[in-house]
Formats: sequence, C-alpha cells, structure tokens
Amino acid sequence: MTFTHLHVHSHYSILDGMSKVPDLVDKSIKLGMPAIALTDHGCMYGIKELLDYCKKANKKLKEKAQEEGTEFVPFKPIVGVEAYCARRSRLQRDKDLKAVNAEGKAYIVDQSGWHLILLAKNMQGYRNLCRIVSASFMEDSYYRRPRIDRDLLEQYHEGLICCSACLGGELPQKIMEGMSLGDAADTAIGRPNGLSDASLLDMGEATRWKAAEETIEWYKNLFGEDYYIEIQRHQTTKPGADQHVYQVQREVNPVLVELAKKHGVKVVATNDVHFVEEEHAEAHDHLVCVSTNHFIDDENRMHYTKQEWLKSPQEMEEIFSDIPEALANTQEIVDKVEVYDIDSGPIMPKFPIPEEFGTEESYRQKFTEQDLFEEFTRDEHGNVVLSEDKANEKIKKLGGYDKLYRIKLEADYLAHLAYKGAHERYGETLTEEQEERIKFELHIMKTMGFPGYFLIVMDFIRAAREELGVSVGPGRGSAAGSVVAYCLRITDLDPLKYDLLFERFLNPDRISLPDIDTDFDDAGRGKVLDWVSDKYGHTQVAHIITYGTMATKSAIADVGRVQRIPLARVNEIKGYIPDRSFPDNIKDEKGKSPKVNLKNCYKYVDELRMLLNGDEPQIRNMLTYAAQLEDTIRQVGVHACGVIIGADDLTKFAPLSTVEDRESGKRVLVTEYDGHVVESVGLIKMDFLGLKTLTIIKECLQNISKAHGINIDIDHIPIDDADTYKLFQEGRTVGVFQFESAGMRKYMKELKPTVIGDLIAMNALYRPGPMDYIPQFIRRKHGLEPVTYDIPVMEKYLKDTYGVTVYQEQVMLLSRLLANFTRGESDQLRKAMGKKIMAMLAELKPKFINGGKSNGHDEKVLEKIWADWEKFASYAFNKSHAACYSWVAYQTAYLKAHYPAEFMAANLTVAKDDIKDVTKFMDECKAMKISVLAPDVNESEMNFTVNSKGDVRFGLGGVKGVGEGAVEAIIKEREKNGKYKDLFDFLERVNLQACNRKTVESLALAGAFDCFEGFYREQLFGTNAKGENMLEVVMRYGNRYQQDKQEQSITLFDGFGGLGIEVQRPELPVVPRWTAIERLNKEKELIGIFLSAHPLDEWEFEVREMCNITAEEMHQFEAWSSPTARNTSTAQDDESDEENEEIEKLTPNQWIEKRAGQPLHLGGIIVAAEDRMSQKGNPWGKYTIEDYTGSYQFSAFGETYQRFAALLKPNVYVYITGVIQQRGAHMKWFKPKPAEEAEYEFALQQVQLIKDAQKDLHSITLQIPIENIQPDLIDNLSEMTQQYTGTTPLHVQIFDTIKQNVITFNANPIRMDQTFYHWLQELQTDEVLQYKVN
Repeated sequence: MTFTHLHVHSHYSILDGMSKVPDLVDKSIKLGMPAIALTDHGCMYGIKELLDYCKKANKKLKEKAQEEGTEFVPFKPIVGVEAYCARRSRLQRDKDLKAVNAEGKAYIVDQSGWHLILLAKNMQGYRNLCRIVSASFMEDSYYRRPRIDRDLLEQYHEGLICCSACLGGELPQKIMEGMSLGDAADTAIGRPNGLSDASLLDMGEATRWKAAEETIEWYKNLFGEDYYIEIQRHQTTKPGADQHVYQVQREVNPVLVELAKKHGVKVVATNDVHFVEEEHAEAHDHLVCVSTNHFIDDENRMHYTKQEWLKSPQEMEEIFSDIPEALANTQEIVDKVEVYDIDSGPIMPKFPIPEEFGTEESYRQKFTEQDLFEEFTRDEHGNVVLSEDKANEKIKKLGGYDKLYRIKLEADYLAHLAYKGAHERYGETLTEEQEERIKFELHIMKTMGFPGYFLIVMDFIRAAREELGVSVGPGRGSAAGSVVAYCLRITDLDPLKYDLLFERFLNPDRISLPDIDTDFDDAGRGKVLDWVSDKYGHTQVAHIITYGTMATKSAIADVGRVQRIPLARVNEIKGYIPDRSFPDNIKDEKGKSPKVNLKNCYKYVDELRMLLNGDEPQIRNMLTYAAQLEDTIRQVGVHACGVIIGADDLTKFAPLSTVEDRESGKRVLVTEYDGHVVESVGLIKMDFLGLKTLTIIKECLQNISKAHGINIDIDHIPIDDADTYKLFQEGRTVGVFQFESAGMRKYMKELKPTVIGDLIAMNALYRPGPMDYIPQFIRRKHGLEPVTYDIPVMEKYLKDTYGVTVYQEQVMLLSRLLANFTRGESDQLRKAMGKKIMAMLAELKPKFINGGKSNGHDEKVLEKIWADWEKFASYAFNKSHAACYSWVAYQTAYLKAHYPAEFMAANLTVAKDDIKDVTKFMDECKAMKISVLAPDVNESEMNFTVNSKGDVRFGLGGVKGVGEGAVEAIIKEREKNGKYKDLFDFLERVNLQACNRKTVESLALAGAFDCFEGFYREQLFGTNAKGENMLEVVMRYGNRYQQDKQEQSITLFDGFGGLGIEVQRPELPVVPRWTAIERLNKEKELIGIFLSAHPLDEWEFEVREMCNITAEEMHQFEAWSSPTARNTSTAQDDESDEENEEIEKLTPNQWIEKRAGQPLHLGGIIVAAEDRMSQKGNPWGKYTIEDYTGSYQFSAFGETYQRFAALLKPNVYVYITGVIQQRGAHMKWFKPKPAEEAEYEFALQQVQLIKDAQKDLHSITLQIPIENIQPDLIDNLSEMTQQYTGTTPLHVQIFDTIKQNVITFNANPIRMDQTFYHWLQELQTDEVLQYKVN
C-alpha cells in the first residue's frame, strides 16, 4: 500500500511541532513513501528548507539509482499550510461578539478560525498559497493566529488542493454542532470542555447535517475534484495522553465518510504529524507545556494523543484497514502535484529612469538584438571572448533579449551618472587608469545584469544624505573596491588611491549578486527604510525573518521548569555545559573540537553523563527530553539589517509575515524565508546597518556647531592632520572607533602612526592570528628590522606595509604581477586560500608556479611565496573594509584631537543607557581634564552638551524619572523667557503637567536645582513647622500659582508699574545637610554614576595603586570557581593593566594559577552588609564592596566574622586582604586536588580601614629617561618632595635608552597625598616619567 503524509507539522509550527524538516524527509524516504507535505500552522516558514533539502536528497537518490542500475524516482516535496479560516470574515475583529455552545459556555466568535489544509499542486498554486498566507498576516495580525477567509480562497484557489483538516476544521465542527455537542473543536484540540456520549449514527435527521453539507458543497464547488475530506484516528492508551479525541473521532468519522459518499468527495487519511518518532511523544508533551506555560503535572492543560508521530505506511494501513481508499487517495494527491522549482536568478527592481534620457521602447527601436548580443557577450574593448554557444547561454541567463533592453537602458544611465560623478571626484580630465577602471567596472555590472542594483543603492544613499539628513558611512566591506560606487557616492573612499580591488567585490568569473552593506547613523536607519518603502511600494519592501531556536542551556531550563525541578538544581546542571566551546584537549573522531550541544555534552562532560545515567528519574527525563527539543524553533525575530526590495509584489515570490520589531515595538513586514535562502527565489537583499559611531560623529558635529558656531564637513577633513596622528601616537584613543582597546592603545604608542596606511594595516592586523605580525610590522616601520622582498617587484604592493603581507588584495595583486593571473583567477586564489579549498588550490598552484617561471622568477622562491600565502591567507583581511573603517576611526580621532569636550559629550550622550560605557567615558574626561558637571535646569539640554567654559554638562534626559516631555518643557520655557531665577520661579513658569512631582524630586536629588543661590537639595526633603513634606508643599504652591494665573482669579496690584500675582511663597526650612556619601548615593541612584565626585576619590591612590585585584576581577573569579566553569570557558584578554608589555591571554585555569595562594588586596567602600545566623545558630555576615570597577559580594564566617564584623558596615572604607585557595583548605581533613579539578574560594584574612593601608607602602620609584631631565622637571620634583615630606622612601632612576645605563639615587621621603599622586599620574600620561608603587 502506497501512502503519503499530507498533514505534517515541523518545528516551524512554533512550540507546537517539534519535527525537523530533514528528519521528516529522511524517514519518509527510508519508509518508502513517495512524498511528504509540510503543513505548518498558518505559515510557510519551513517550505524553502523542505524544497532545498529534497533537492539534496534527490541528488543522492539519483546517484544511488545510477550505481544500482535502477530507475530513479524523485521524492516529491508538497508545499502546504494548515490555515485558520475565519468563521465570518478575516476583516471582522469583534472581540465582544460571543456565541454560546451546547453546554452554555460563551466563546468569542472571531477569535480563532477553522483549520483547513491547503496544498500547492503547481507553481500557480505555490504563488496563490503565498498570497493567501501573506494576506493572513498582513491583513489580520490582530489575533494570535493569522486568519484567511472564503473571500481569499475564492480569489486565489487556482492550483490548490484543499483538505478538510482535523477536528478543528469547519466540516467536523459543523457535524458536531449538528449533534448538539456544542463547540467540540476546543475539546478535540486539547481544551477540557467535555463531550456527551451521544451516538452520531443514531441521529438520522437530515437537517442535523445541513450546515455540514453546505460546507462540503461550497468547497466542492470551489475546488472541484481537488477537495478532499480528511479523517484521522488517534486511539491511544499512553499515560497522560488525551484519550477523549479518539472518542470524538469515532463519532464524527462515520458521518464524514457518509457525507463524502453522498456528495462525491474522496476521503484521505492523515495523522496530524507533530513529531518524527514514537519515543518523541513525551518530549513533545513537554514542548506543549512550554508553549502554554503550564507544568507537566497540571491537570487542566492541553494534551495531545501522543499518536502524532510520522507513522509508516504499514502502521497507517493497520489503522485504516477498513477504509483502504483513504490511504490510496493520498497517492492520487501526490500524482496531482507537479514538480516545479521556486528558485530564480536575481529579479531586479526597476529604477525609475528619466524619460528624457531614454525608455525601453525607444531602445527597442534604436538597437537590434544583434547589437545587444555583441555588447553583452564581448569584453569592454569589444573583443570576442565567448564561443557562440557560451554567448547564447549568457543571453539566456540574463533573461533573454526582452530583459536585455531594460538592462542596457539602466547600464547606460548608470554610465552617464558614473562619468558625471567621476569628473566631480577626479576633475575634467581622467587618467588612463581611472578611465580603464571605470570602463571595466561598468561593463561587468552591465553584462552581469546588475546596473539597476547600483542605481537603487545610489538613490537611497543620496536621499539619506540630501533629503533625510542621515549620516552615511564611507563604505563597508568589499563594495569599497568599486570606483563606480565611489563616483556615484555610494562609497566615499577612492579605491585607486588605496589599491582596493573591484573583483574582490564583483568577480566577473563567478555570477553572484552584488552585496553592498551600508552604514547609517542609528536613528537614521529607520528613516531610510521608510523612504525606500514609500518609493518602491510597501508590498515590495520587507525585512528578513530570523528564527530563534531552543539553545542548549535554554532547552534544559525550559524542560526543567515544566517539570518543577528547582531552579538552583537546573542552574547547577546548566553550569556543566560549556559556554562556547569544549576545552582544547577534547576532540571528536575527526580530531576537531566538537560542537557544543547536548549530545556531545553527554559524551564529553562526565557530570552530565553521570546524571543522564543516574538514579534520579526527573533529572534523567529532563536531560533526555531537552536533547530531543534542542534546536527546536522557539520564536521569530527581525534580521538586524537585512532588507528585501522586490521588482514586484513580494508575495509573487515568497510568503510574507509580520513580526514585532524589538527596537520600535511595531509589527513589521518580513519574508518567511530567512536570510540564508531568501535570495535564491530571486529577491534582492540589501543590508541597512546602524553604526553607533556615525551617531557619535553626528552628535559631536552638532555640539561643535552649538558651541562654536561652525559647521565641519567631516568627510573632507585633512588626512595628514598632525594633532590627529599625535593622539594615535600617544595612545589617547579611548572613544576612537576600533582603536580604543588597551592592547591597541599600547601598539599605537609603539607604532607611532604617521599616515592613514598605518591605521589601515593595524585595523587589519589587530585580530587573532595576524596579531603575531604586529611586532615585525612595527620594527620595520622604525627601521629596526630591514624591509625585504622575496622578489624585488613585490615592493610595488608591499611597500606601504613594510614588506609584510597584510591584505587579501595584496595576494590578489601579486598573483597578477608575478604569474599573470586574471582578475577572476586572483579572486579565486583569495577564496581558495581563505577557505582552504584544496581542490581549487591544487589547480591554481601549478598555474602560479608556471606563470611566475615564465616571467623569469626562480621556482624555489615562488614555492616559498606560495607557502607563505597559504599560511597567511586564512588570516588575511579585506583591505576595503579595513580602509573604510580606518577612515571612520580617523574622523573620530580628529574630532577628539580638536574638539575634545564636544567629542566626549557626544560619546556620553550615545552611551547614556550603558553605565559601564558612561563610567569609562567619565574616567576619560577626568584624564583629559574635562569637567563633567551635574544636571542644571538653567544650562542642561536633553543630552550631554558643552558649555561656554568648555565643560561637559550632564543632559536632563539622562536623569532617571525625567521624561522627554518634561525636559522639552523645561528647555522651551527657558529659551522663551530666560533662565530660572530660583526654585519658585521654576515652579511658577514650567509646565507642571509635563514636569510633575516625580520629575521635580528626581531633578532635585540629581542636583539640577543646585544652581539656585541659597538653595540646597536637602530642603525639599525636610518638613515645615506644620510637619508637612516640603516637596508636597512646593508642588502644591506651583500648581496653585499656575491654576490661579490661568483662571485669572488672583489679586492683581499695580504697585510696581506692572501687573503682578500675589501668592504667598512657602518658606524653605533650614535642615541638616546630608553626608557626602549620602548625597553621592542619591546622585548615583538618579543618574547611574557618581558624578559630582566619587566616594573613593579621597582614597584613589590606595584603591588604584595598593590593591592588586579589582571588584570586577573578583566577580569574574566567582564565575570561574568551579572546575567545570573554568574548563568550559574560553581564554580571556587580561587588559586591566594598559601598560602590559604584551596582550596577556589567560585561560581561566591560568588565571587561577597565577593568583592562587598570593595575598590579594581589594579596597573600596562597603555598600551593603547583612548579619545572618546559620541553622546551627552561628553568626555570619554577607557583604558587598564597591570600587571603581564594580562590586563584589563576599562572606565571613566563624572567627573571621567575629574579628571583622565591626568594620564591615555600610559606608565604611576598607582595605581587605585575602587569598584564593582550594575550597576547604583551612579544614583538617583537606586533601588538595589537581588545580584543574579543584573548586576555589576567596578566604578573607584581614580587614582594615583604608586610611591605614599606606602602612604596607614600602617605597615609590620614579623612572625618568635622561632626555626628559630638564630644569623645570627638577625644580618641580624638588618643590613637590619638600611640600609632601613624609616617611615613604622615594627612589629616582635615570636611564639612557641608547646606552642602556641606569643611575639610581634616593630623594627625600614623601607623604603620598592624592595631590602628589595626581601629579605623578599627569607626568606619566605625558610620558615624562613612569612610577612604580612598591
């Protein structure tokens, strides 16, 4: 018996199905089934994967048939959907319209739809199915389920096969209504309403089936012989399964069969597949709980029958042995389905070309097909390069002559604009190189069929700059290698100047879509998308969907939750799972690092394997079901940057959906096929990216304009600015795009870049792998190592990088220079080396060696060059991308060098919601001697700005509890009527509906009213003589004043030459001031950071210099305390010390080994303290200490608690000493473990007040280069040591870097005051000296 499953759900039926598409196809083929239909709930998310995977499977089947000498019968994928058909109309959304079922229960009529199976039997059916599904989302996303209706079916039924679906379908529902069983569908699909035991067969009155028969006739009239009635049988005895469904099926199915016979409609058997194997039923049951937010042991929850697996034809034959035609009819449907292909070459949207330039019709009259044949099949010089067969094949690939007329029109218009732009960029007379390159690129764009693509990109970038005021990046990726893109102002970096290659972007030897990624400022990206949608049509522009899957750890978390396993236990088990990769010592059978998934975790992680095979049934089940559910789709999202622009309504090519965009909160249109496959159906993908740095630049330029009244054209700043390079040379690059890490700042100081090429090279080299070449690059730049070339002519392309191969483009250019590679071959070489395509390398190497020998080069040298390239090519970077982003980096550095306050204000504004970044930029402001002032109602704007004194002023929009409306009201009134004179003037003038009590409270606590003379913030939080809260009193006054003024019901007097308002101002009380720490804590609560000061500033030297570990590092230690956590974490960059001689990469185990057993000193302020009691009645304490890097929580027990509890109190500044040791090391029974297997803890040993920390200070050493010994420095040093005389020895070392001589002498002992410390910091920053604390 031949049977095919026609009602199948994959995991694209999100959190309802759990089948993976490849598993469904593989099992169907294994069981001998000829086809499979995919009918996910309301969507076509998985259709492209189904079609693509079946292509691969059929290729293997064909190869197997050829090997065995048997007939190849392709396995047939059937495109389908289980739709929800509205009970009335999809456009009716009446949530109040209710009906009552037979049991007297009310239900909302329009809430959900009847289930309906739709299958596409040909390409027309596929397109109509796309339109139907898309409409259900686009026109009816109001409900949880996208609904179709009969109107849509009437409009788009051609090419579709229709089945009546499960018990949730309209036909079974009408039968159950006829039986007076009420709304039984809800019960049948899992809701516990209950059904009567009435027998369907005893109800002989024809009127009972009238509604059902009308339904059959409607669908039969529409679909004809392509309408089938579906029956299912889900008899079950499995524990926890819904046994009631089969009872209903047993009663409804006979009526379905009888009505089918009566109306001449065929019956098909289905199984409503939701999982692949029978043993997956329990995992699926857990998935349903995850979906419905229930626990597995809840009684009143949705249940399935646990019969919904992909059954074999034999299993289905056994179930439907009495209705064999129901099985046979599935083959009839399979036979009706044609084999078709939805894949297509690129279908380019039409760019509107001015009619005065030309039209397609005029081109048809002007050019013959022979003209087009010659133009599109010859090279840019008119030479014949293709055979006639190849030429005709190319014309066909481009869409035939009909499309060629359009392509030529677009190509000619593109050339017109390109040459116009070229003259603007290069001048009236183009060089031979410029002319040749433009001609070549235009020819390739035309003959590959992509001129329209470039016109569209040029157009929206032009609109972004000229119409929308959006900042656009200079380019991104390989597109920057196009001179035509540069002439069209798509990119802003001259490829000829920087040796950027076009074929790295668009290789004439491989037909592939162009890929131009464009950076916009964050806010501007959305504006450009809206502009594109308005221009090309909202049904022709869409975002791209993404699928979020149930990841390894989340699978355990989800299953654990529905099983009620305690969270702590679940987290403990999750902790055994590696974060990103297994330790280096774990390899699979092929010697590679295994992928981190549960299957491999159970294989390689001992703890998990023991739990999986252990004696805890709940844990075993959790791990088993989690592994089965892993990678199941959990949610859909929106691609961060991918956008589709179609040549026509997108639903003609692919189904569409709507998804909520996290950033905007709005539902946006998305393609149902994701970014990996959406282009294969002919749609054009473009990437619109938001680049934060462009937002910073834009904000900075606005700050400069406000502060100085000048407008800087950031795209035309001098490329040789000395101050900018000095900033790089001194490593002052915090906030500079891609150059702000501690390691990069260190290399900048060593390299001392002098040209943009140095920056481009460092941008490319500062990554794992190429980073090893940085020291050599630096030595060669400074002449400390000779610059050599294997072959002298290589200097042409390696000179700018001092003989070091840095870029992919250098390999490409050298292959042409040395061995006569073509442009296309050089790009193939890049690709083959980068991706280690051994077959392609084997083919290209002899060509390189022979080509080089023909040019007179030594074979051994050529072999060496090839070997070097093979080694480096996998690391070599795209120069186009590095050049573009280095230019952006240079722009940010230029702004920082010339407008430091404005630049830092812009960084603070953009980072205002990220406290870590704000803190970093605040520290940088301090290092730059830029004051960051507290919020001020008389000076602050919405964002951080720069005042007339050059100070950065905190923006009111950054104060918690102060909304944009309130800030706008404050600024508007201030600009209209001048600064506020005092608190009452503020309350009398500002709109108190926008600026309410909470706003005023937040402003006061943040210090925004401190500008008023005689006012201090504590006054608003005291009470008056009547015991009233003063904040309430002043707000009452302000509201009364404004109300009386508005109503003009106040006493007017004219005693001072004008109208006045006589309302008694309340008197502010005299109240005690808060302590400094109280004030700072309230300030931090409101603006997220300590702004006016830091509680630790008085002890900055002790915290920064006498402590050898930070709170942030201790927090990291806690995460690494267990051996599993250490062994499953990757190496970290330890860049806490910016002056390290090399970037220190430490694995967690190395980090522990380095610090274990060593006295660790941590200084800071206690911000939280809890005294607790153990179950045995022993007191202990839990404390949180905070320093400049963050906070760390630790505990004290037993004798340690007794000794130090008195000091560990909130707001006390402490200096604690402890040691990292193996857990339990202080116990008598302790036996040390190997370091990599041990659990570690921090053992507190000593606590003292931070003011006493300098007792441990032994000496200070100053190291001064001899060339810096100047009279001013000697006088300054003498003056400071006399002023800060103390007991700490001061050693001075003067050294000669050339002769390597060192002279050491002792200066006067000093007292390390914060002022002395800041003086030393300043000299070290200016590279006058270095100091060491001993």
